[in-house]
Amino acid sequence: MAKTILIVDDSASVRQVVSIALKQAGYDVIEAIDGMNALAKLDGRKLHLVISDVNMPRLDGIGFLTQMKANPAYKFTPVIMLTTEAGEAKKQEGRIAGAKAWVVKPFQPEQLLGAVAKLVLP
Repeated sequence: MAKTILIVDDSASVRQVVSIALKQAGYDVIEAIDGMNALAKLDGRKLHLVISDVNMPRLDGIGFLTQMKANPAYKFTPVIMLTTEAGEAKKQEGRIAGAKAWVVKPFQPEQLLGAVAKLVLP
């Protein structure tokens, strides 16, 4: 059975690139357009990984991550932040919220898939 990954990004083009790369690698993909939309998709189904942008309208990635980790069903779901934010302070904020990896845009799909493979257990 394929592993399921939630992509959270307000950029349709980024969601598309990430989705195509993940689907070609054999993953099932759920997409959300921002943190609020992503919270609505946390319906109890098993997520093996979340890939989230940081800067989004309505609810940013750090806020989404904090709320997601407060939900017992998703407390241990690994998260990769995929963002233009490269500053150490923002990375630290992400780590405190529970992010396991930080990939800076622009990125190569192979780079992202490498990070995914380390966090999604077989």
